[in-house]
Amino acid sequence: MRVIGIDPGLRNLGWGVIEMEGSRLRHVANGIIHSAGEDLALRLVVLHTGLTEVIATHAPDAAAVEQTFVNKDAVATLKLGQARGIALLVPAQAGVPVGEYAPNAIKKAVVGVGHADKIQVQHMVRHQLPGVVFDGPDAADALAIAICHAHHLQSAHRTHAAMLSRRTLQ
Repeated sequence: MRVIGIDPGLRNLGWGVIEMEGSRLRHVANGIIHSAGEDLALRLVVLHTGLTEVIATHAPDAAAVEQTFVNKDAVATLKLGQARGIALLVPAQAGVPVGEYAPNAIKKAVVGVGHADKIQVQHMVRHQLPGVVFDGPDAADALAIAICHAHHLQSAHRTHAAMLSRRTLQ
């Protein structure tokens, strides 16, 4: 199963694709979609087009997006929310189910601690995906999001299998 993690950002939207084979994870690709300029609508088009191309190229079976936290700058939060909307929309348009995770949940799934810093997260992503080279910090974050979702999917699969097993024993 292929999973894409998406780290929404208006200037830099990170993405990372991994493959799950049982409990093993393998790096497929990662990158950053850059948008620039003052025209918000055109920047959103760049993000939409770029992410659409990534999804078409890598054909993920599942997607995960980091939830936005609210900061003190309401305008910046609103703009980030619009980029996040693109991150949710594009996989949904392709028929890919999308999961959403809080930043602390991602850190806990990857590092084991909900308040880990970026260096610790990157270290553990490298540990779980040997040989990976990040296209940048946003791509590393996106791979962490993908890993978090992969762990969630594995756990859900084990739970579902256990429930089916109990039913057949009854």
